[in-house]
Amino acid sequence: MANFYSDNADLKHHLNHPMMRRLVELHERNFTEAEKYDYAPLDFEDAMDSYEKVLEIAGEISGEIVAPNAESVDHEGPHVINGHVKYASATEKNLDALIKAGLMGISLPRQYNGLNFSLVPYIMAADMVSRADASFVNIWGLQDCAETINEFASEEQKMRFLPRVCAGETMAMDLTEPDAGSDLQAVMLKASFNEEDGTWRLNGVKRFITNGDGHIHLVLARSEEGSKDGRGLSMFIYDRNDGGVVVRRIENKMGIKGSPTCELVFKNAKAELCGETRLGLIKYVMALMNSARLGIAAQSVGISEAAYREAIQYAKERFQFGKPIINFPSVSEIISTMKAKLDASRSLLYETTRYVDLYKTLEAIAKERTLEKEERMEMKQAQRKADALTPLVKGMSSEFCNQNAYDCVQVHGGSGFMKDYPCERIYRDARITSIYEGTTQLQVVAAIRHVGSGTYSNIIKDYETVEVPAELAELKAKLVDMTALYEKSVATVTADKDAQYIDFHARRLVEMAGHIIMGYLLLQDTMRNESFRRSTENYIRYGEAETNKNALFIANFKPESIECYLNN
Repeated sequence: MANFYSDNADLKHHLNHPMMRRLVELHERNFTEAEKYDYAPLDFEDAMDSYEKVLEIAGEISGEIVAPNAESVDHEGPHVINGHVKYASATEKNLDALIKAGLMGISLPRQYNGLNFSLVPYIMAADMVSRADASFVNIWGLQDCAETINEFASEEQKMRFLPRVCAGETMAMDLTEPDAGSDLQAVMLKASFNEEDGTWRLNGVKRFITNGDGHIHLVLARSEEGSKDGRGLSMFIYDRNDGGVVVRRIENKMGIKGSPTCELVFKNAKAELCGETRLGLIKYVMALMNSARLGIAAQSVGISEAAYREAIQYAKERFQFGKPIINFPSVSEIISTMKAKLDASRSLLYETTRYVDLYKTLEAIAKERTLEKEERMEMKQAQRKADALTPLVKGMSSEFCNQNAYDCVQVHGGSGFMKDYPCERIYRDARITSIYEGTTQLQVVAAIRHVGSGTYSNIIKDYETVEVPAELAELKAKLVDMTALYEKSVATVTADKDAQYIDFHARRLVEMAGHIIMGYLLLQDTMRNESFRRSTENYIRYGEAETNKNALFIANFKPESIECYLNN
């Protein structure tokens, strides 16, 4: 039987990271909930055992049900009937299996019927589901919108909506519009307060809405009449049971065809305010988007895993000139580099997840009691790292996902261009990861401030202080040299504080920081598990070449040459 958890030892490696004890203890409030809930763990070992069992179930469903259904879902896709979405038949079977297994609401508190798991196993489940079918994770994985309700909604709203998510209802986040894509300040969907019945009503159009006919929606709308920027936007909860929204159409997409991407028409749709007015974009969407970006990073890693496995299997089975093509250095190098990029992406994914989990959990505890001084410092440091690593992991892992999907097709040759092999679907599914929830270019915009502020440099310095055994010293020395090139490049680009010049080189600087950070993370993985040695060596070599290339470009670039690239 196929099981996407038990067949991938790398997942268990990341689940057993030393930081997990601290995360679990915080989530379980030192295991006091065992007195109230019979399924709450008694201690750390009990909690980790629960994580393992649930991930085994998620891995089995991914391998035995979701993956075999992927081609059927891609072929059939969803369609609109009377203004509402009808999933592909196999998608409904996938969702039914996950609901029956109790895999909805994994990270939500037990008081709302959730499992109260750390964010790490939730992201791990998303990683596995994405490997099985990238389109399906966009339906199941949007339950993380519930985290926004849990964080910002009233207790009465939480009690009404969160148990429904845990019971299997799906969600959507309605942000973008025909004239407001990346520029969410331009959102114009109108929210009007009806004094007679004390309700908000929504009118307008939303476009490119993933799982747009979900049961519960978070909707960004303009609540302040006459406003034109982000300060006039608020967040609303729309319940499909109340009606007032129809699906005008489902977009005909290149990939992730099983996930309905909808255009929605709101006609006096009843909704309720989530949190406070005017904070919709400034506060709530920022939190929602960071969570979504972590989810897309997990999706990217899952797709990279699928691409790597399809490539290596084909390369071992395909014979040319009397031997399997994996024995040709040109093919073997492609596959080794794919594995290195996959492992580096996954290491950064779980490092980011741990810091997001740590600061979010401490934030929640701060609402229950006053944090100790050390806890406040711990939360502040974790938030700083999470804020810096989130755009980095979304940008780097999605780009590597696309590269791995491309290389998977290349290994298959002409066969990879045909629908006879999964790599054709994987290639199409991968393309969206570097676009939605903020393009790679927008991730760079978010990340470059952490270059200028020195956050990435400080993260790298922390990794550099970790002692390594003698056999890894040469690899660490390469990372130290890469860091020196990075720091020199940062100083060169930022010397004159020219915003346009910094923006022009931003992606090069961010990628350099990413290569160094991922190199150090793989080095740490190797110290805990020798099986990462080969990927670590390959990735650091690859990162070294990329860092040298970017540093050379910056060093030899004359500022006046920027005009060659602008105003085309």
